[in-house]
Amino acid sequence: MSPSGRSSRTGRFGIRRRRPPDTDTIPSPEELSRAPGIAPGYRLDPWWWLVVAVAVLIIILILAKADPFLDVLVFVTDGIVVTIILTVCSFFFILIVGLLGGLGRIADNPVIKFISSLYVEIVRGIPLLVQLIWWYFAAPVVIQSIGVALNIAPLAQYRANAIVLAIVGLVVCYGAYMSEIFRAGIQSIPRGQMEAARSLGMNYFQAMRHVILPQAMRVVLPPVGNEFIMLLKDTSLVSVVAVADLTRRGREFMSIHFNPIEVWTLIALVYLLMTLFSARVIARLEKRRGLKAS
Repeated sequence: MSPSGRSSRTGRFGIRRRRPPDTDTIPSPEELSRAPGIAPGYRLDPWWWLVVAVAVLIIILILAKADPFLDVLVFVTDGIVVTIILTVCSFFFILIVGLLGGLGRIADNPVIKFISSLYVEIVRGIPLLVQLIWWYFAAPVVIQSIGVALNIAPLAQYRANAIVLAIVGLVVCYGAYMSEIFRAGIQSIPRGQMEAARSLGMNYFQAMRHVILPQAMRVVLPPVGNEFIMLLKDTSLVSVVAVADLTRRGREFMSIHFNPIEVWTLIALVYLLMTLFSARVIARLEKRRGLKAS
């Protein structure tokens, strides 16, 4: 027997000829695609068909009954833009607040850890709608009172900006939940990783930046993506604080034309289309991140 376990034969000149490998030992394309360093070809996520189906349904409704479906879509177009801007801008700051909060929750400094934990526990105990209302109606009064007490004219004459305060409310609320996601992701990395980085001469921040956080990002990507989708839907709550988002614009159209079935059917389909599209993009990012990490 040959060293590989397969029999071999000797030719005319004494040269051994190895038998061809068995077909059942040849790895399949699926096995090759899972091998480290081999990137498989991209396959379209089959759930994209649902995104296309919702888009086609919206088109069919518009073609079948342009009045009012087309009128509603044209009327709420600016609201769609506001909803997207709110979601993207808020999520950018939520990631920053969540990362800082997560690092604060695991900090060795008791003061930083206490402040971070207090922030998370308090904010998570108040409904998002209540927080948005407080930021829009109560926060400007507090700012004006501080300006009067300190004799600072810009603060004393402060006027509420609905979009800015809506972003602040979303960031404060979702930042608390994101802090817990980052905390769990960082703590899921074995402590030996930090010890190994420190033994190589890195300080705490260098080890966190170059060793711990890159691994933690792979862990937290699915829940972070889920938070983005939840945020996209929860932006509808800002309609109660004078932000002309998709929901508020739909309500304004309905109050003028009194056709709630058509209006809210189209609004629901538009939200569904945006969330399904976001979910598919996030799923693609998760796959790409998994391949790079392997």
